[in-house]
Amino acid sequence: MEGYSRRVLPRRRRYRYRHRRLAPLWLVVAAAFVVGAWTGVAHKTPPAAHASAPPAALARVAETLPSPKPAAPPPKPIVLIHGAPLLAGKLHVPIAAAAAILVDADTGQVLWARHPHQRREIASTTKIMTALLALRNVGWHQLITVAPQVTRVPLVREGLRAGEQVQAWKLFYAMLLYSGNDDALQLALAAAGTQPAFVREMNAEAAHLSMHDTHYASTSGVVDKDNYSSAWDVAAVTREALQNPVFRKIVRTPRIEVPWSAPTYSKIYVNNNLMLRLYPGATGVKTGYTHLSGWCLVTSATRRGHTLISVVLDSGDMYNDSKKLLDLGFASLR
Repeated sequence: MEGYSRRVLPRRRRYRYRHRRLAPLWLVVAAAFVVGAWTGVAHKTPPAAHASAPPAALARVAETLPSPKPAAPPPKPIVLIHGAPLLAGKLHVPIAAAAAILVDADTGQVLWARHPHQRREIASTTKIMTALLALRNVGWHQLITVAPQVTRVPLVREGLRAGEQVQAWKLFYAMLLYSGNDDALQLALAAAGTQPAFVREMNAEAAHLSMHDTHYASTSGVVDKDNYSSAWDVAAVTREALQNPVFRKIVRTPRIEVPWSAPTYSKIYVNNNLMLRLYPGATGVKTGYTHLSGWCLVTSATRRGHTLISVVLDSGDMYNDSKKLLDLGFASLR
């Protein structure tokens, strides 16, 4: 026991000595904790403080806050085609088209119509809307790198190669003259980033142009499912597109040769719209065909400073149908 006491007692003395030296430090820590807690309580604003503030003071504070910006109203729809057909019953020679319309492009007045609001497949006349939007959002000389998915679109392709770089203007000519579905998709990607985003813009623009019979599901019309319009609506979007001088220049071009990168070097695009050669004064616009849509043709023609638009859908004789409608219209203007 004695040996145990001799070993333990000195250790206890050391503990007491250390506690005496640390006591001032513990007092400082405790005091700081108390002061900090009191300061936090003192600076905390009671919930009722704001409620008890004078109304005038609250009004001055509110005046300094930024006012919320009102949401921009949606654009007002544009009515491009209007009126009862002025020449109804005056076309005695029958036409083959399932649906058709003749419109005064200068005024938007309907001159003649057959089933103008009947919803039908419209094939590559879809590209009129694609061109209208792409011309707004893609620079004429913009250098575009061809995306891989563009080379895999079905049916009519001009043969774009993935990764090659092409100026946009060449794609516009190829889309509207040769009717390349790959060109239509590539321009849509350049304009909106993705095909679904561009198709949404197409449908939004259709609503803006009061095209109530229209729904787009494709940038080219190559797929008929859920891609439809009417003679009335096709005439409406055509009238809008013809306001763009670049669009007018392209669609009235019978043939163009464009330089290309190696190993192609050059390409020649011949306009599929034979009305440019068959009808004096024809200035455009677009042909279209699928098995479901049948032959479709949109024509613009100008005589004596007056422009008409004819649309024939699902016609077995689309060129003669278009000639008859345009002749009727120009004869009525004499």
